[in-house]
Amino acid sequence: MTVDTETRPLPAARHARAAVAVLFFTNGALFANLLPRYPQIKEDLAIGNGAYGLAVAAFPAGAITAGLAAGLLIRRMGSARVAVLGTLLTGAGILAAGLAPSVALFATALFLAGAMDALTDVAQNAHGLRVQRLYGRSILNSFHAVWSIGAVTGGLMAAGAMSLGLSLGVHLAVSAAVLVAAAVAALRFCLPGPDNGPEETGPEETRKETGRERLTAEGARGTSRVGAVLAALVLIATAGTLVEDAGNSWAALYLSDALHASAALAASGFIALVGAQFIGRLIGDRLVDRFGQRAVARAGGLITAVGMGLALAVPTLPGTILGFALAGFGVATLVPAAMHEADALPGLKPGSGLTIVSWLMRLGFLLSPPIVGQVADAAGLRTGLLVIPAAGVLVVLLAGVLQARPRRD
Repeated sequence: MTVDTETRPLPAARHARAAVAVLFFTNGALFANLLPRYPQIKEDLAIGNGAYGLAVAAFPAGAITAGLAAGLLIRRMGSARVAVLGTLLTGAGILAAGLAPSVALFATALFLAGAMDALTDVAQNAHGLRVQRLYGRSILNSFHAVWSIGAVTGGLMAAGAMSLGLSLGVHLAVSAAVLVAAAVAALRFCLPGPDNGPEETGPEETRKETGRERLTAEGARGTSRVGAVLAALVLIATAGTLVEDAGNSWAALYLSDALHASAALAASGFIALVGAQFIGRLIGDRLVDRFGQRAVARAGGLITAVGMGLALAVPTLPGTILGFALAGFGVATLVPAAMHEADALPGLKPGSGLTIVSWLMRLGFLLSPPIVGQVADAAGLRTGLLVIPAAGVLVVLLAGVLQARPRRD
């Protein structure tokens, strides 16, 4: 009896970890199936860059609108159920966006898909944190790496569908059905019970949060500076999301229109960005442990600025794909770094800094498409994409608010 009680949480935790990984994978793959189809949708709807930028901004607008409802739904339904339901409705919204016969319906469908995606995002992270508490050690970064794998897989699915000549409706219907089925199947392996209930503790539950301890011990961020530091962290996180969105919304369009790549090859810009981002997340923890978050962020900002800057200055197909890859690698650790630092700020209630950064960084997804679109209409998409190296420069300038390399005495 005692043995059963002690051993049961371990396989339950492993199963739940795998289930949450599936949720992150499907969340990354769903929207990624639509992104490489954007040039076709833009052409079918006969819209300019400005109107296109405003339309695709509906996705992050929906996410911002619905994001605050996630907590209430999670408390009532449980994080796992909200994540799976959100996945189902996100898939439906993406399919509707792909089949929309007008710009208004396209934007409306993206708004609804973005709203449901926000619920899924918050819920799957909440359930991932439940599993992490069972493990007693950090595993949340691995889920975000799995999300990147899902995004790359979704992009490859779209490229394969285009190469096979599948219609937009058939492609999105099949991808949504497969990915939603996987999320539904994962639900049975998620942790039972309410999210606000007592959790079983893992073997390392008593481990201190070293980041918060360092901040308190250093005293470098006094109460008077919290607001300024928090604003800088929001800008760092927004820079990361802005670069990611530029790959999401404009990479395929830039490669197909400006560099005359085929539809299938144009998808490689987005795939390169997300794939390199995955590699950066995979090795990011080790880099941070060795060099500190500040140095890693500065190096990443420099890589983003120089890599994409050179790609735009000397536009070639291989060079531009490499530029998107370097940008993805450069910003890989920015959002987790900003969230971690905000959560450890002194003088704030637990979770307040994290919530503020998570909420406001979505402005990068909201503002980026229309800004780039307006600049593209006025001066060309190549000029509009200068927002990517500009974001890298911003990170270099603001990285001083992040944790320096810890001393090893």
